[in-house]
Amino acid sequence: MTTIANLICEYRANPLGIDVTAPRLGWQMQTEHPGARQTAYRLFAASDPVWLTDGKADLWDSGKIESDRSTHIPYDGQPLKSRQRMYWNVTVWDENGMAHQSDTAWFEIGLLERENWIGNWIGVELRGGPRSMIPAPYLRKAFVLPGTIKSARLYITALGLYACSINGQTVGDHVLSPGWTDYTRRVHYQVYDVTDSLRGGENAIGVILGDGWAVGHLGWSHRQQYAERPHLLAQLEVRMGDGSAITIATDSSWKYQFGPLLNNDLLMGEEYDARLEMPGWDSPHFDDSTWHNVKVLDAPEIALVATNGPVMRRIQELKPISDPVDKSRSSSPRYIFDLGQNMVGRVRLKGSAPAGTNITLRFAEVLNPDGSLYTTNLRNARATDYYTFKGNGEELWEPTFTFHGFRYVELTDYPGTVTRDTITGIVIHSDMLPTGDFECSDPLVNQLQRNIVWGQKGNFVDVPTDCPQRDERMGWTGDIQVFVRTAALNFDVAGFMTKWAQDVADAQDERGAVPIVAPVFGRGKPGYRGDGGPAWADAVIICPWTIYLCYGDQRILENNYAAMSKFMDFVLTTSPGYIRCAPEYEGWRGFGDWLSINADTPRDLIGTAFLAYDASLMAQIASILGKTDEAARYHKLFADVKAAFAARYLVGHKAADTLSYSSSQVFNTDLFTPTQTAYTLALHFDLLPEELRPLAVAELVVDIERRDLHLSTGFVGSPYLPHVLSAHGRLDIAYALLHQKTWPSWLYSVTQGATTIWERWDGWTEEKGFQDPGMNSFNHYAYGSIGAWLYTTVAGIEIDPKQPGHKHVILRPQPGGDLTAACGKLKTLFGELVSEWKIADNTFDWTLVVPPNTTATAYLPMKTARSITLNGAPAEGTVHEITAGKYRFVVSNF
Repeated sequence: MTTIANLICEYRANPLGIDVTAPRLGWQMQTEHPGARQTAYRLFAASDPVWLTDGKADLWDSGKIESDRSTHIPYDGQPLKSRQRMYWNVTVWDENGMAHQSDTAWFEIGLLERENWIGNWIGVELRGGPRSMIPAPYLRKAFVLPGTIKSARLYITALGLYACSINGQTVGDHVLSPGWTDYTRRVHYQVYDVTDSLRGGENAIGVILGDGWAVGHLGWSHRQQYAERPHLLAQLEVRMGDGSAITIATDSSWKYQFGPLLNNDLLMGEEYDARLEMPGWDSPHFDDSTWHNVKVLDAPEIALVATNGPVMRRIQELKPISDPVDKSRSSSPRYIFDLGQNMVGRVRLKGSAPAGTNITLRFAEVLNPDGSLYTTNLRNARATDYYTFKGNGEELWEPTFTFHGFRYVELTDYPGTVTRDTITGIVIHSDMLPTGDFECSDPLVNQLQRNIVWGQKGNFVDVPTDCPQRDERMGWTGDIQVFVRTAALNFDVAGFMTKWAQDVADAQDERGAVPIVAPVFGRGKPGYRGDGGPAWADAVIICPWTIYLCYGDQRILENNYAAMSKFMDFVLTTSPGYIRCAPEYEGWRGFGDWLSINADTPRDLIGTAFLAYDASLMAQIASILGKTDEAARYHKLFADVKAAFAARYLVGHKAADTLSYSSSQVFNTDLFTPTQTAYTLALHFDLLPEELRPLAVAELVVDIERRDLHLSTGFVGSPYLPHVLSAHGRLDIAYALLHQKTWPSWLYSVTQGATTIWERWDGWTEEKGFQDPGMNSFNHYAYGSIGAWLYTTVAGIEIDPKQPGHKHVILRPQPGGDLTAACGKLKTLFGELVSEWKIADNTFDWTLVVPPNTTATAYLPMKTARSITLNGAPAEGTVHEITAGKYRFVVSNF
């Protein structure tokens, strides 16, 4: 049986309130029939689903199109308008000419023009200061709806954060909305269907405003980086049963009061006094006669854009894995809870105490040797919540406008009985679909993979941050540049990274420079650094390119090509002779190979290598976009930079018109001591002449062996190191590094009980204890970039750049090390892809699942053919072209 399912629009099912006027549609063919593929499709789009039931369409009928394309098909019907809902379905013809029709899906357009917003930005008089916080204002508006209600939409945003309710019911399940952007450029708005929350007659809408990223403490800076106080903009549009429309928008008629939320801050935490609660404040019959009139604020000159990617939600709950540990002092009850996982979010407190009892909640990733919280690495982030009981029996409380990075929770001054049920961890992150799963025969490597996933969860909170706990939590460009490939294997990050690519474009300055973080803040202020430097700023090219490869998304290249080109112009202008960040360069020369171990790679070598890599990618991108002349220009640029790299860093001599290279060493040691990262970049970015590549690999291996099979690479070299080794015949060394258990290594932190990836290889060691608390995060995904190698080399699931987005896949597992089994699973846009192998009794047993409408090339991990069976029948050769279906290769005498 064949079904057409998982209909998506802009990577989401039935998205409400998008502002993409040519949204892309996609679907999956689901069947177990071998060789299943699509041969044609026909899309129907209508303003009413009744049209589709009759096999007609008033907005778009694509006609039957002979094509196997089932992803990223742009809507090409009647122009879409604000507030318009479009229903659509698709008929697909399979390889046998049989037609299969999908169910109906829909998407709804938000507000496309600024004129669609009729309300004012509103707030309150009180604003606080750079270091002083204010209570969260509670805003409300009562209104009457005469008659029955047909439909209602709430369009809402804030500078700061908002939590909205109507008639006492919470609106939506989002948290920390509207998210983080450069609020001097744009702010996202959200759209909610609130039809069921309204009723004929009297109604009320309530909104609590939090400080968030726009107003609260940001990074290591003070408050008010974007705005002095929270702003609210909202409009509720109601369609009545008689066809009339009523709009309730933010204006001077709204009222406000301060209540129980005494202060809130993403870094500092939240303080709540339940005695000050105002029951019914968001209900129609509440007496607001003592409330104040709101202040109409000047409208910021920024773009109002829809939220086209994932929102943040409460994703899961964690309970303590053991009874709380009593660390009480004589006059102060104190308990520590272990949630068993370094997580990001907040906690829900359950308990009862006399009115006025104030408790304190503190958070930490790890413990000191005496069992107390280790919080010195939080620097100036208070990361503390306070709750005051109202004394009315059992009370439940969860903060609204903060989050923390923690495994351990300390509860102080609670007088009641403490159990595991007292504290529940609420995990928060952007709501991304988990897509990848990797597992193997080594429990430590499996824990490493879990740590990578949890590190990604904790640092994908609307922006790809470096860390979630201290006074930083910023969208560091270098960190995500090295991790994006792994990120796209673990989760569907297409929408998340599309949003962040816009953040990067917004952060780019007029010269074309890309800063160290995005979204950017403090632009033009003392200490602001406009150029992120090598391996950081290059994220403007590398990240969109990676999303294109992983999802076949050409639009992200189109939308960011101007920013990429502008960046390349800036780099070339500041790189005389194609040497980027040379010692004499007066600008920022970058962070180098950040946190490497006793191995200082010259920053100009890193810069020049990335300039070459950028040129290579830009040549491919320009070609994909049909920019032939620019592709040729970038091809030549790559050759020129490669030549400059060779002339500056390699050992060679010129004889007549030819350049020859030393047969005894690769790099000019008069300039620097060669490092693992130097070899890795030169090999991975194709910067060495063919005759030097074997020597470079050999010298790289010598350095690793000299360090007793340890790596020395930092953020820049580590992502590429295992790929370089396995691609150049030293799979054994790559596996040796994977299995290494002493530091520096990927598994060292695992052996120390880590549940996320550490910022440093030596965040804690038995010899020295904790590293420098000024920079010692225990949840930092950058070194988790090894995850891509686990999927692509160990499990053997690799992209074919000629048919990106897993339309055609390279399946090439490379068993090695101590592993006897591995399995990689990936939910692609076409369906689930599986590569699972095991070795037992000298037999290699490999099971593959190729999803419908895709193909694969399967490479058996041996150079010569042996006794092979495929699905039980004899087979020949080590390379097999396969179509959709399930396959089992068995190789005897392996």
